[in-house]
Amino acid sequence: MMKITQANSNEGKEYIEFLKKRAEDVQNDVNIVVDKILQDIKTRGDDAIIEYTKKFDSKFITLENIIVTATEIKNAYKMVDKDFLEAITLAKQNVREFHEKQVKNPWMMKKEKGVVLGQTVRGIESVGIYVPGGTAAYPSTVIMNAIPAKVAGVKNLVMVTPPTLDGSVNPHILVAADIAGVDQIYKVGGAQAIAGLAFGTETISKVDKIVGPGNIYVAMAKKNVFGYVDIDMIAGPSEILIIADENSNEKYIAADLMSQAEHDVLASAMLITTSRELADKVVCELGVQIKAMSRKDIISESLERYGVILIVQNIKEAIDLANKIAPEHLEVLLDNPFDFLGDIKNAGSIFLGSYSPEPLGDYIAGPNHVLPTSGSARFFSPLSVDDFIKKSSYIYYTKEALSEVADNVVKLTEVEGLTAHGNSIKVRLES
Repeated sequence: MMKITQANSNEGKEYIEFLKKRAEDVQNDVNIVVDKILQDIKTRGDDAIIEYTKKFDSKFITLENIIVTATEIKNAYKMVDKDFLEAITLAKQNVREFHEKQVKNPWMMKKEKGVVLGQTVRGIESVGIYVPGGTAAYPSTVIMNAIPAKVAGVKNLVMVTPPTLDGSVNPHILVAADIAGVDQIYKVGGAQAIAGLAFGTETISKVDKIVGPGNIYVAMAKKNVFGYVDIDMIAGPSEILIIADENSNEKYIAADLMSQAEHDVLASAMLITTSRELADKVVCELGVQIKAMSRKDIISESLERYGVILIVQNIKEAIDLANKIAPEHLEVLLDNPFDFLGDIKNAGSIFLGSYSPEPLGDYIAGPNHVLPTSGSARFFSPLSVDDFIKKSSYIYYTKEALSEVADNVVKLTEVEGLTAHGNSIKVRLES
């Protein structure tokens, strides 16, 4: 089910390189399809939106019902149970509490001779959230994308999500969107939804930024509209890496590996351990637990193709290897996990100890579950309030203050050959 190999063997090194490239093979073919859709939406607007939505999602979608109504949201509340409402409300509270700690304040500094410098911080005016729909409905994704935007002060927060075959939207998604404060919801998905948000149509308003996960068509569409709008990140297949030793619990490890493998056949589940005995126990435990999983076929294929157990000599080697892989999710299932936190440089989100499994972060703990994948945790961060703000700097100089630095400014303009820049300074100081 999962291969076991020495981390420093050729097989171990080849696996790490293979992991980085697992989604590249399909991108070229996908881009051809995505480019056609983007250009079609840009040229034909609403007509193309409806055409693609009928083709890919529901034949019942029209311009008259593409926007979710207040009545539909009210009815959605009747279709979800009390336990869901309690859980999603707790998730909202925890996510808001965590992200409120990230808020940045504007600042001003006053210097000699009346100089004033500062920075303003404002929420982006309009943001679009993509939320997978249909059979893959994730209300947690609504919370994780919408709450940081609202905390940042985004004024116009819209959501796009694919309708089901009958033209409706999953009620759990609608309730989550209402609780999170989403302002408007469109029943459209795929690359066509990204195009609608990026370019605008007669019905869908253009936004300034697009966030949220989706399939590879959505990911490529986001990549291709970057520049027309901002985006959060290009998310690849999900991944988890677990660091464990001989004292770790094989049942917990097996369960956590499967929790990511069930996402997608391209998902990657990895274990780095100092114990060959533990590795063997984990493989046996996977065979036991997988039988009860509803998505066992996906889990099995994912673990077979992209799962691996890497044996290392010590925990330092394990952490060094984890930093090289830079996983989306990193679990440290060791005694005294805080002892190792300072050595972890590259990970999207870090889960410390035996009772902090990755799904806790996916749903309820508070930190964001929109995370960098495919090694991009080396230079990307989780989705945060920072992704929904923009900053402007400001400058105020008196004539006296300008006079003091004028010669320095002019000298630099002359070195760069920009005489009009220098003239802009000189004309203000002429008698």
